[in-house]
Amino acid sequence: MSLEAILPPERTLFGVPGGSKKRVLEFFSTFIAQNIPSLDSQEVFSRLIGRERLGSTGIGHGVAIPHSRNPHCKAPIAGFLKLDEPVDFDAIDGEPVDLVFVLLVPEEADDAHLALLGQVAGVMNDAATRSALRRAGSQRELHDSLLDAIRRQAPTASGRG
Repeated sequence: MSLEAILPPERTLFGVPGGSKKRVLEFFSTFIAQNIPSLDSQEVFSRLIGRERLGSTGIGHGVAIPHSRNPHCKAPIAGFLKLDEPVDFDAIDGEPVDLVFVLLVPEEADDAHLALLGQVAGVMNDAATRSALRRAGSQRELHDSLLDAIRRQAPTASGRG
């Protein structure tokens, strides 16, 4: 299973209103529930916030990777948000966040799901990738930049799935 397969263009969101960490997670929860009828926005939000209470998913350099398990998730689901204004995410480096990669996985998440999370972190830890994402001027450009980075980061993973 690859990140590319679980991140369709319509779940790459450009110019998302920020405000606060809570508002960003509420926005994503509402958005994903409208796109995937088996998911309930309140449950998605509650689980993402619950995960944040364990420790911020802000990994530094303006990036956060909120993630959670969900019993109504049959397969991993990804979403990417480029915020129009950075928000405080309690990131490990104290920097505000403007790039948010959300990952929802089935309740019985296994090593493959941990590998996806590691792949997201690898992609987002690359300074050139973050710069390209911040320079993107449209949703399409944002998605294309993200897919290019995913493909570069995992050239050997393309044959697996």
